[in-house]
Amino acid sequence: MSEQQITLSITGMTCVNCVRSVERRLLKKTPGVIAASVNFATEKANITYASEQITPDEIISAIKKAGFGVAHKDVVPTATKHAHKFWIAVLFTLPLMLLSMSPELGRYGDWLMLLMSLPVQFYVGWDFYVGSWKSLKNGTANMDVLVALGTSVAFFYSLTVLLFPTWGEHLYFETAAMIITLIKLGKWLESRAKSQTGAAIKKLMGLTPKTAKVIRDGVESDILIDAVIVGDIIIVRPGEKIPVDGFIIKGQSTVDESMITGESLAVQKQINDTVIGATLNKQGLLKIKATKVGKNTTLAHIIRLVQEAQGSHAPIQHLADKVASVFVPILIGLAFFTLFAWWIGTDFTTGMIRMVAVLVIACPCALGLATPTAIIVGSGKGAEHGILFKNSDALEQAHKLKVIVLDKTGTITTGKPTITDLIVTDYNQTKMLRLAASAERGSEHPLGEAIVKYALKQKISLSEPQDFQAISGEGIAATVDKHSVVLGNKQTLDSPLLISELKRLQSEAKTVIRVSINHQMVGLIAVADTVKQGSAEAVTALHRLGLKVVMLTGDNQATADAIAQEVGIQHVVASVLPKDKCTQIKRLQEEYGLVGMVGDGINDAPALAQSDVSMAIGTGTDIAMETADVTLMRGDLRTVSQAINISKATLRTIKQNLFWAFAYNMTLIPIAMGILYPFTDLPMMIRTLHPSLAAAAMALSSVSVVMNSLRLKNHRL
Repeated sequence: MSEQQITLSITGMTCVNCVRSVERRLLKKTPGVIAASVNFATEKANITYASEQITPDEIISAIKKAGFGVAHKDVVPTATKHAHKFWIAVLFTLPLMLLSMSPELGRYGDWLMLLMSLPVQFYVGWDFYVGSWKSLKNGTANMDVLVALGTSVAFFYSLTVLLFPTWGEHLYFETAAMIITLIKLGKWLESRAKSQTGAAIKKLMGLTPKTAKVIRDGVESDILIDAVIVGDIIIVRPGEKIPVDGFIIKGQSTVDESMITGESLAVQKQINDTVIGATLNKQGLLKIKATKVGKNTTLAHIIRLVQEAQGSHAPIQHLADKVASVFVPILIGLAFFTLFAWWIGTDFTTGMIRMVAVLVIACPCALGLATPTAIIVGSGKGAEHGILFKNSDALEQAHKLKVIVLDKTGTITTGKPTITDLIVTDYNQTKMLRLAASAERGSEHPLGEAIVKYALKQKISLSEPQDFQAISGEGIAATVDKHSVVLGNKQTLDSPLLISELKRLQSEAKTVIRVSINHQMVGLIAVADTVKQGSAEAVTALHRLGLKVVMLTGDNQATADAIAQEVGIQHVVASVLPKDKCTQIKRLQEEYGLVGMVGDGINDAPALAQSDVSMAIGTGTDIAMETADVTLMRGDLRTVSQAINISKATLRTIKQNLFWAFAYNMTLIPIAMGILYPFTDLPMMIRTLHPSLAAAAMALSSVSVVMNSLRLKNHRL
């Protein structure tokens, strides 16, 4: 089965119950849809489907059958629509309010009030009727049902009294109009605030240059970025953005990568160095060969990760979803209970007004926005600092970690070792180096690359290895010029010189490779890997967060201990084969609880998958980045504590949002029902909570939740 993914912009959603309607339609009534996650804040649906069973057009058709739309690029933004209808509502509601305060106009004034209320009720408020029909048709009740029911009760009661004066004394056309106007105002402000939550992703999308200067057949020309293909040679002048991923074939410069990695300092680049699309060439003229274009570039990968994280459901959101699914039906029941209770106790009109207030005050919009808006801003904040959360689950779980496991090579250290010592017995040193480097030409391991680079720097001519074999965690074996060559860390040493030198080199935190030629131990090659700038500071920050920090490495104990001591790590597990790293992670999970793993290489992928929250250094391999829950684009270990900091701040904001959303409803619903009516010292607007005031409070609750989430943008890391 071939799985495909598609992201669609959904129109017509007004609260979290609409989200459930779309998801239910896709998951339960649309064969071929494997997974569907709809985000109320972003108004987008991330859908995984089997391409053999269903097409994107059929998915769109299923969404439309549920009563919702799928937006295209030319659709008017939601905030603009709300603003348009709000101002029309104001145009009619303000005169309507003045008419309601002029009883001397008599019946003429009453009929004029009806005429003024009609555009508000049935043009501005038509969205609520349409939304109610869609919701009820899908077997749910959403915010639109509450607003449509509440305003219709007030409007049609007033119409009845107008037509049959003996049935009552007061008209409430202005109440229905004011409710619709205030809710439209709230929706407008909410939409504007929601658009700000996605500012980070919009900023990322705007980074890619529109054109590239390409050399084809010796001719230099500007072409659209979409026309660039892998292998194209691109000219980038000082001050220009690099259009695609690639590597430098001519020139040198400094490149500002802050828009991708969050690193403020420009990076020195020269021939063969890789460059990232959308970064800024600061100084020299560069010729670049394109290696990744279009959706395969680093920037496209980042945008995709952020979008997926923002569109996913955090575990904490399930509580709000469950509450919202039963909230509206319960509230409708409470509203009718309020109507009959006041009708029996006083009169129908009072009961009707109380009922309208209960219906309007109880809209669950704030509940639906509490979690996704915080997730959007939090993940966007991370992206701005080169911290990419794969999903909202990772964003939620990171702050709960008890242990952080750090790989050594490429994570704590630079991962770019260099040769420091060559120790030989009675064998020719140059010949040993030539054979060892030739054998390592078949290896992709950093230690092997270091040996090859060192030999080439010594201008030693290398041969092609035969019968190359990589022995996981132990070394390599190959045949070079009919010589059997083995490089590794497990061979037995029988020379007192080599045994003595091995101990010395390991005490200096150097990795020692044993060289055997034709089944005879001939020497040692010592390689040193320097500690990354900021690694010690990063470990201190993790300790300050109360985390147990463990180094997990395949290096020998002496080398690992030396590096650990330099950066301040007390717990070291050394000489661990790649296949055994998972076992070590499981042991830590059983002993301490949630474990986070930070790594950068293929060797780390299984351990990353086993950990509760996995973090991949972005300068590492693609497979580690794909496996990890969090990608640290800068390759700076200090961003681990920053990721946890973002997680803590985001979860704190979500909890604040949920608390105020629940508190708002739990406090104001009883007031709308009339619990404060006996307290005569209070103002009448509070004692009875006029429906207009209820509408204003409801609108304010949604806006306040979004604004609280936006505070995350200013959170200091």
